[in-house]
Amino acid sequence: MSGEKLLAQNKKAWHDYFIDEKYEAGIELVGTEVKSCRMAKVNLRDSYVQVRGGEAFVNKLHISPYEKGNIFNRDPLRVRKLLLHKREIEKLLGLSAQRGLTLIPLKMYLKRGKVKLEVGVCRGKHLYDKRQDLKEKAIKRDMERRM
Repeated sequence: MSGEKLLAQNKKAWHDYFIDEKYEAGIELVGTEVKSCRMAKVNLRDSYVQVRGGEAFVNKLHISPYEKGNIFNRDPLRVRKLLLHKREIEKLLGLSAQRGLTLIPLKMYLKRGKVKLEVGVCRGKHLYDKRQDLKEKAIKRDMERRM
C-alpha cells in the first residue's frame, strides 16, 4: 500500500461477512465532499453497493458536510456513482444476483490524489462463525502475550 492514505475502514464488514473478492472503484464526488474525505470525515458502516441500469451506486455512505462549504455542501447520505469498467460492473451484477452474496464497501483511501473505494463481494457469517473468529483471535493474542 505504498502511496495510499487510508481515509476510512469498515471494520464491521470483516466481522459480519466473509470477503470472497475485492474490487477497486473510483467514486464520483463533488468538491466539498472530496475535502471532507481528505479530512477523514467518512463513515462506511451500514453502506452497501447496488448495481442497476448498467451502473454501480453506493448507498448510505456518510460523508460529513465540509465545515467551510456552506451552500456547496450536499446531502451527507446521497447515493453516489462508482466508477468501474463495464466488465467489472457486469461481473458484480452477476455476483450480487446470486443468493447470499452482497457488495459491501470495505475501505476508502487516497491513491495518487484520487479517492478510491474498495468494494468486497461478501457472504454473511452466521453467529457460530463469528464466535469461532473471536475464539481464534483470543487464542492468537494469548500466544503472542506468552512469547
